[in-house]
Amino acid sequence: MPQEIIAAQLLTAEAFQPFGDVIALPGAEQIMINRGHCVRHHALSTVSFIGEGATTGISIFEAQPYALPHSLDLVERHPLGSQAFFPLGGQPWLVIVCSDENNTPAGPQAFLAAADQGVNIHRGVWHGVLTPLFESANFLVVDRIGPGNNLEEVTFATPYQVEVSSDVLNAVASANPVETS
Repeated sequence: MPQEIIAAQLLTAEAFQPFGDVIALPGAEQIMINRGHCVRHHALSTVSFIGEGATTGISIFEAQPYALPHSLDLVERHPLGSQAFFPLGGQPWLVIVCSDENNTPAGPQAFLAAADQGVNIHRGVWHGVLTPLFESANFLVVDRIGPGNNLEEVTFATPYQVEVSSDVLNAVASANPVETS
């Protein structure tokens, strides 16, 4: 069976809303703090988790780069908590999410995130693994730590092929110039 192609789109709050929140500065409430020496970009997203003994964890994940087109063969979800990712490098990255049909991932969608955009994936939403492009990248991750099974994985029998058009890549690159060679 041939691979189904998924065309990545630009990451916007409106397009990503069914899956979670986009974490970015534009549009955020700004509060001056520290005697006017610091701007707090307030409440960009909130974490959500369930289960006795659960707490919020802050981690840094070091992810290896993926080539384009990307072969999507694995998705996961976290039924007990949301999971936020914010890049610490200067490269765009792919965010891949799926709808849920009877506890099965369906209809994958891909978004190209700019180097200054993060996401908070809602509890129970199927998503791909961290997918930096061009070079290794560190991500600040905020998620649930605690007892209980908070990871479900599904491997697709036939991988999807995720492609990023030059128009989408150029739109992200023009906002955040990056070295792509």
